[in-house]
Amino acid sequence: MVVNRRKKNSRQRGSHTYGWGAMKKHRGSGNRGGAGKAGTGKRADSNKPSIWHIKNYFGKHGFKSRKHRLMAVNVGYLEENLENLISKKLAKEDSGGFSINLQDIGFKKLLGNGRVTKKLTVTCQAASNKAVKAIESKGGKVILPKKEEVPDEDKVNTSESP
Repeated sequence: MVVNRRKKNSRQRGSHTYGWGAMKKHRGSGNRGGAGKAGTGKRADSNKPSIWHIKNYFGKHGFKSRKHRLMAVNVGYLEENLENLISKKLAKEDSGGFSINLQDIGFKKLLGNGRVTKKLTVTCQAASNKAVKAIESKGGKVILPKKEEVPDEDKVNTSESP
């Protein structure tokens, strides 16, 4: 709990410098060597024993993940907002169904939460199995980018012929 303390010089009867000499000698945290854990570094031998028990006191530890999240959208959202997407020309009405490119809307992955009642053709970078089954059950399809085939090491002939 933070306690509001009165200043040291509040009882010094008319002089700000009383007890500390010149005014500049009692100014800020530089006079006392810093704030917080300042002064407990490698060279402060007097403070080392008080921080020896803290294993990760010195140096940097760990990392922050810089993995970008895929912007995902549920099948139910597409179904509910289909008319709105068509009016904004983000979805097209094809013969007997609708085609949507998720990248135009700003999404990369299709998730399967929600109900599908219309035939949809969705182009996206990634899709969950549940989303694919939900769309295909109503006669639609999910178009995903083709994965590049990496040849197996066993099948590749690495020996050179003379």
